[in-house]
Amino acid sequence: MKKRGTRSVLYIFISALVVMAMLATNVFFVAINKMHYRSGTDLHSYADAANTIKETTKALRGNIYTRNNTIISEDNRTYNIICILDENRLAVEGQITYVKDKEKTASELAKILRTDKERILNFLSQDVYQTELGTAGRNLSESTKKEIEALGLPGIEFTDSIQRVYPLGTFASNLIGFAQSDETGSTIGKMGTELYLDTYLRGDDGYRVYQADKNGYILPGMKEDVKSATNGNNVYTTLDQEIQEALEESFLMTENQFHAERVWGAVMEVDTGKILGWGQYPSFDPNTLNITDYNNYGAQIPYEPGSTLKSITWGAAINEGVYDGEETLDANEYYYEWDDERNPHRVDYSSSMPITNASGNKFGIIDYDHGLMYSSNVVAATIQTEILTPAKHLEYLKAFGFFKAVKTDGMPEETGILNFTWPSDKLALSYGQGSTVTMLQMLQAYSAIFGDGQMVRPYYVESIRDSYDTNKLLYQSEIRVTGNPITEQTAHQLQGILYRTVNDDDGTAKYYRIPECEVIGKTGTTQVAINGSYLSGYTIASFMCGMPADDPKVAIYYCFEAPYNHDAHYHTEPVQNLMRKTALRLGFANIAGGEEQTQEEETPETPEEGDEEKEQVVLTAGAMPNLTNHTLTYAGEKLSGINGTVVVLGNGSAVIDQYPSEGTLVDGGEKIFLLTDTNSFVMPDMTGWTRKDVTAMWQVTQFGFRLHGEGKVVEQNIPPGTMISRGTDIEVEFE
Repeated sequence: MKKRGTRSVLYIFISALVVMAMLATNVFFVAINKMHYRSGTDLHSYADAANTIKETTKALRGNIYTRNNTIISEDNRTYNIICILDENRLAVEGQITYVKDKEKTASELAKILRTDKERILNFLSQDVYQTELGTAGRNLSESTKKEIEALGLPGIEFTDSIQRVYPLGTFASNLIGFAQSDETGSTIGKMGTELYLDTYLRGDDGYRVYQADKNGYILPGMKEDVKSATNGNNVYTTLDQEIQEALEESFLMTENQFHAERVWGAVMEVDTGKILGWGQYPSFDPNTLNITDYNNYGAQIPYEPGSTLKSITWGAAINEGVYDGEETLDANEYYYEWDDERNPHRVDYSSSMPITNASGNKFGIIDYDHGLMYSSNVVAATIQTEILTPAKHLEYLKAFGFFKAVKTDGMPEETGILNFTWPSDKLALSYGQGSTVTMLQMLQAYSAIFGDGQMVRPYYVESIRDSYDTNKLLYQSEIRVTGNPITEQTAHQLQGILYRTVNDDDGTAKYYRIPECEVIGKTGTTQVAINGSYLSGYTIASFMCGMPADDPKVAIYYCFEAPYNHDAHYHTEPVQNLMRKTALRLGFANIAGGEEQTQEEETPETPEEGDEEKEQVVLTAGAMPNLTNHTLTYAGEKLSGINGTVVVLGNGSAVIDQYPSEGTLVDGGEKIFLLTDTNSFVMPDMTGWTRKDVTAMWQVTQFGFRLHGEGKVVEQNIPPGTMISRGTDIEVEFE
């Protein structure tokens, strides 16, 4: 037994020596003769550094999401066709590896790529080793790639690429920005959030290094160096999809109604500073990059705010304890002189031009509260100079955050220009003219007025998370208090005056009332300042409101620059649209959907006509009910009074998901999607649908969509009536 065991050990030892000798011989042959000993393969081409190939594996850029977890921005992995034309390319397992039958190949590809056969044939007829097929063969979806592979066409291969896409189109585009591929094929942030957070969003590319022969084949057993790609991190914003869409819808209404040159606005939570909606018109579609203005209006375009800034003037006086809202004064004109320090003071008469109210209104003897309700420039100037001082007024403006950066989540921003040298500059500042601010600063300031005196910084980046593990936080937002410019008591007293400004019959903001809930607010109108002078015939009309009135939870700010219109604060339908949909979305509505109300309103006073009564009918559109986990029969009954087009997706009998969500205002034939099956549905005819319609279906089904162009749907790759299953790529053309 002992000898037999010793003999076994010896056999193992000798075998090991033989293997080591063979390996050493192979290494010798490789090193000296450049010959693979076992296979007899000539390795001279492998030894050449030129045959060392490094392939880059592109990392996917992180996604950007709404607060509803809808994708705003994502990477799509696409594919490009490569056609091998060299007939000398070696066969693999007896199968040719080049395009031999060019006619057949061109004919088959033309059908799938929806292009001209002769165009493809021209590419295939070149005397080159390989070719691409131009734009028709680039950025193909995975389903198109699989369809081509199923044909088994020799010589047809693919390389993959990555395309940054924006499913929601113009959605907050000047805030989100865009990313583009650079010369290396990496997607780089170029504007907006894509740029500010590029280091978080951008992934780390991987690679594969190997040696190949002249035909591109790798010898089995040769060493490879491989590093996997690491995808970028995901950014979650505070933007609410329905509120943002309502905001952008209102922009278009304003442009159509007032022929506005520019429109901008935002919706923000008062207590937290979370931005629920932020946008401007004109904007752009980052899928097509039809950009006319790279500026983010809300942060980069300072403007004279007009009377919305008067709330600061009144707030300062109240907070100083020197304000009596019932005290009366002459609100017709404000004549003034000034001292050696250029501080103005009111006089009965002077040779200088007096301060007057907008449109030359003479309000007579009124109290100070009505001065704000009527938006009197005369009363504002009196408060600044007779109750306060210009220096004290400026001190409050700075405490409210004006004329300095807000520093919101990396946004590039302007700080505005303070003109406070001449007496007229100081007086103009009391009623919001002469100096410039930004919407971002206005939102921050009004967080104190609509809240309890505590001012918070607006923000829109909620969190940044690892794309592989969403529980892994890289950044989490928090409420940032930026000051306490006024007391809680002052804030509440000021809110009371702003309530009357909207809800009293003689308040200047009375046409901004909505049936869903009471609001507080302040209007503003000012000239458009350009290069030290005013643009003739144009004004900026604005409105700042808080809702609900008894305890404001959100601030809505809305501005537009347009040819002067005397009735800009009477024809308020665009702003009401935003306010109503926001109220319904956030649960502030105090009436049921589908009701009809009649309001008695006055027409605006004009030089040609006096006051007269006008009956204004307000039709309250339906609020979307909760239909999930209910039968289609139940859903039909609930939707019977709502003016919308119902699209049922799937063959199930119960609703799994819905769009719009519960509480959303549905007005004017919007599409309502009811999902009854998560795996398949019959493709509807989308001809004439808007991008919003298509992205809504995308959102509720979570199927793969690829959208091209803008406008309305003119073509879809899946014919109407086709039963499709999950994994199908749906391509839609807009025009």
